[in-house]
Amino acid sequence: MTLSAAVATAAPAGAGARAGLSLALAAVLAAGAWHLSGEAGGSRLALSLVFGTLFGFVLQRSRFCFLCVWRDFLDHGDPRGVLGILAALAAGMAGYAVVFGAWLPDPSGTRLPPGAHIGPVGPVLALAGLAFGAGMAVSGSCLSAHLYRLGEGSATAPFALLGSALGFVLGFLTWNPLYLAGIAEAPVTWLPRHLGYGGSLVAGLAVLAGLALWLLRRWPPPPPPSAAVPDPLHAVFVARWPTWLGGLAVGAIGTLAYLRLGPLGVTAEIGGRSRQAASALGLLPERLEGLDGFRGCATALRDGLLTPNGLFVGGLVAASFAAALAAGQFRPARPSRGHVLRGLTGGLLLGWGAMTGLGCSVGTLLSGIMAGALSGWVFGIAMLVGVTVTLRLGRKLRLLA
Repeated sequence: MTLSAAVATAAPAGAGARAGLSLALAAVLAAGAWHLSGEAGGSRLALSLVFGTLFGFVLQRSRFCFLCVWRDFLDHGDPRGVLGILAALAAGMAGYAVVFGAWLPDPSGTRLPPGAHIGPVGPVLALAGLAFGAGMAVSGSCLSAHLYRLGEGSATAPFALLGSALGFVLGFLTWNPLYLAGIAEAPVTWLPRHLGYGGSLVAGLAVLAGLALWLLRRWPPPPPPSAAVPDPLHAVFVARWPTWLGGLAVGAIGTLAYLRLGPLGVTAEIGGRSRQAASALGLLPERLEGLDGFRGCATALRDGLLTPNGLFVGGLVAASFAAALAAGQFRPARPSRGHVLRGLTGGLLLGWGAMTGLGCSVGTLLSGIMAGALSGWVFGIAMLVGVTVTLRLGRKLRLLA
């Protein structure tokens, strides 16, 4: 069965046209990567586009959204999505450990692995995680999910992304006092330096295994068996993937991306362009103390039109659009006043939290924990607290669904 036929089985009306457009878009992305790879110094750009495309396809197919899976667990006791996040972390931890062992055999010295997202740990990081989590609850997604939902036609995502750009500018304006008060002297803790690669990996996997065993006790009963003959193309391009499968794919992509390019992250381009615009308008202080010396999703000023993270994000959105089209899940909606308000307000919190925390749920949490950074764990715990408290309070006040 062809992809067009697989899509037509699920949604006959217009399915062939959607499948054709999806294939055409995939061909354009492949041709773009091929063209970039032939340019002088273009291999890094081409790989960024390829990894972004793969990442966007996996996110859309597996509904890999931190807020969605956590809300499923809070509201319905369904642990499957959270287990998918744990699978991503476990796969990435193992992959990073292999790469680190080859690049930096002795972790006990003063050096850190090149480019890894290992940030300062302190109250400011926890505050950033709380704000980011609150922004997720208000806007309906984290930044990576807003990007793939942009490809699905989300009415909230454009305003959340605009709000996040404004939140980055606000973060730049508050950076210097926060840096002097709580970031400059905060420790940058890399667990392999204290536990070794083996000890850090075992400790991290043990924590994930403990959480997984607790969650598995809540596993829902299996659905009744279906008499339909399974179709591989339908399973890949139309049906939603199990989140654990998406998690394993995210862990593998994260490892390969770090090996060839750098850690996964989706906010560097948003932050860099926001910083460039705010600087041009004279809104920023003359100096952002110590910011460019930290690891994480860098927000350096952008000089060129094409950047690695920009192509990564572009590939993510385009691939999620193609995947949503093929599955009949591209459903654009006219934005309401609520979409605009929740998107801008939540996006402002997302942007401020991502800028202050040097990354988001992908850059600081996923890539950080995979790298053995204590900062990833602290940001992740604070983020979940922020999500949970904001959801419960917002529902109590009838402001959130």
